[in-house]
Amino acid sequence: MSAEAVAAAVAALRDAHDELAALSIDALTARELVAALDDLETLSCQLPAQSHRMLVRLQTEATAKEMGAKSWRQVLANRWRISTSEAGRRLDEAAVLGPRRSLTGEPLDAVLPCTALAQAHGVINAEHVAVVREAMNKIPPAIDTLTRAQIEVDLVRYAVGLGPKELKDKANRALFLLDQDGPEPDDAERQRRRGVAMGPQGSDKMRPVRGNLTPELAAILEAINAKWAAPGMCNPADEVPCVSGTPTQAQIDNDHRTVAQRQHDALVAVGRSVLESGVLGQHNGLPTSIIIRTTLQDLESRAGVGVTGGGTIVPISDVIRMAAHANHFLAVFDKATGSALDLFRARRVASPAQRIMLIARDGGCTKPGCTVPAYGCQVHHAARDWADDGETNVDELGLACGPDNRMVGPGGWTTQINADHDVEWIPPADLDTGQARVNDYHRPERLRPPDDEPFDEPTVRTVDEELADDVDLHLVPPLDDDEWFDDEWLIEPPDYEPADDEPSDDRPHKPGGPEPNAA
Repeated sequence: MSAEAVAAAVAALRDAHDELAALSIDALTARELVAALDDLETLSCQLPAQSHRMLVRLQTEATAKEMGAKSWRQVLANRWRISTSEAGRRLDEAAVLGPRRSLTGEPLDAVLPCTALAQAHGVINAEHVAVVREAMNKIPPAIDTLTRAQIEVDLVRYAVGLGPKELKDKANRALFLLDQDGPEPDDAERQRRRGVAMGPQGSDKMRPVRGNLTPELAAILEAINAKWAAPGMCNPADEVPCVSGTPTQAQIDNDHRTVAQRQHDALVAVGRSVLESGVLGQHNGLPTSIIIRTTLQDLESRAGVGVTGGGTIVPISDVIRMAAHANHFLAVFDKATGSALDLFRARRVASPAQRIMLIARDGGCTKPGCTVPAYGCQVHHAARDWADDGETNVDELGLACGPDNRMVGPGGWTTQINADHDVEWIPPADLDTGQARVNDYHRPERLRPPDDEPFDEPTVRTVDEELADDVDLHLVPPLDDDEWFDDEWLIEPPDYEPADDEPSDDRPHKPGGPEPNAA
């Protein structure tokens, strides 16, 4: 199939859409409208099949790095301006519904051949596909290939005549009958399912925690809680909390916390003790400790927030309270500090003083769209690479996570420092859609609304005074474009508030972990 033929077919499809959009539908009856909508629904169900085979082919023709990204998820997200979770869903569907080839080149059926065939004919939609994929992934590994294939055939046959909700009920029933006793307890399965994760912060700055604890970790926490979460221990309401020995009877009697609250406070005390002990050593050249960046304005007003090196937003009152237990670093962005911030060509690796300054300035990875916080970042020669005679001066450096840092190079991304001392990322031609060059995700202070204007009391005027000032609006000269809004509005609306984060899969890899769908 030639490129010209594919381009012509796609152009014909777009022309057909334009022709349909130009037609009037006012004269159609209800029956005719429903028939047209049925055909459009069938077509929308069929189109993903073409995307699947093209995505599969694209991944054999090039690598994500050759396209200028660290993973195929990033390629699709940057190219089409979709979320990484949506990009991952499309890639995962293409992997199981798209055509395959063996190592010697022979064509193979899709991983889910019946589902792929039904989608290609437009008889099932995206919701049906999601239910079938989820059910097939839950089939125990011990089930043989023939039984697995028969389950897929049955599910697709049900999907042709049922909605997604009814299909999900059928799938759950089939899975229950397949393995009524549940999985046999297995140590390898426990190790696979272990994990603890923190969810995104809500509007109250709290973060949910979910996970599965191994018996070993559960036993460790039980021992810690027996001591540190006992009534009267580690109570932040006490003037001098008891963190060793036995609490006084007064501390026990005045402890009105719930069990969950005592266990929370015990974790705070244990974590603070470990951090203060110094046994954790160094991380990225700095002592393992909590690093919080904030502004002088917030400190002076006792209002606002700070941001940790891990990306957690901390109310300024908590920042001040936590500072009582900390060693302090003062970041000054002009004139001189006590440490050398310009190393020129003396060394390639940034000094601890430079890293602290970069954490204070950048807050995390500077590549637009990347949410990796400062704890998971490397120091990148942003103005000019070290191999190109770049210098290790703080004004020429920036933070970048490891995968993004490795994307910079010939034929890939390039970086530069703009006049505002921000790191700008210029994408390669294949990914350049005019997107933002600067990442403001880690800079919440840039979302600060402008200071409130002084409120002027309204002047009460008589009717005669109003009539005396009445003018013909047609005689008022038109305003220039820059006179319609105050300068503050050219930056952002005064009442702007960032939306609360919703739980999603859009977040890229965590520091120290692999990039999902990395290729």
